Amino acid sequence: MKQTFSSEQLEKAEVFRIAPGDTNYFAILFDPKNSGSTNIFVVEIFTVGGATPPNTHSDAHEFFYVLAGEGEAESDGDTLKIAKGDALLLDPGSVHVVRNTGATKLYTLTVMTPNQDFSELIRSGERIALDAEDLQTLTKAAA
Repeated sequence: MKQTFSSEQLEKAEVFRIAPGDTNYFAILFDPKNSGSTNIFVVEIFTVGGATPPNTHSDAHEFFYVLAGEGEAESDGDTLKIAKGDALLLDPGSVHVVRNTGATKLYTLTVMTPNQDFSELIRSGERIALDAEDLQTLTKAAA
């Protein structure tokens, strides 16, 4: 079955912040709950100065493609600057952090394959909405 998600659907996207103090949040595109996929595809948004906590996934690859903004990715002691158009693939077991080092929000297309309960973790968080800046940036990134 073909699944689609268009930029016109952004205002209705399911958006979550995992924990109240987190500086990144997720707009779910496709996951096991809404598509039957064994993977999860999200737009991950990092506030200015925001970062993921150090984390690892025992069985999953995690992929980031930068849609807008700039930052850095740290994995197992190596640090790489990332900006629009850059991609990063992390192997299972990699301890990593992605942080926003720019003056604006950092937006990434993030894919975890397989899901390894990432969807369930995201959906267990606080439901929020994309703001006007998010909608404008993501609509521009899709054009």
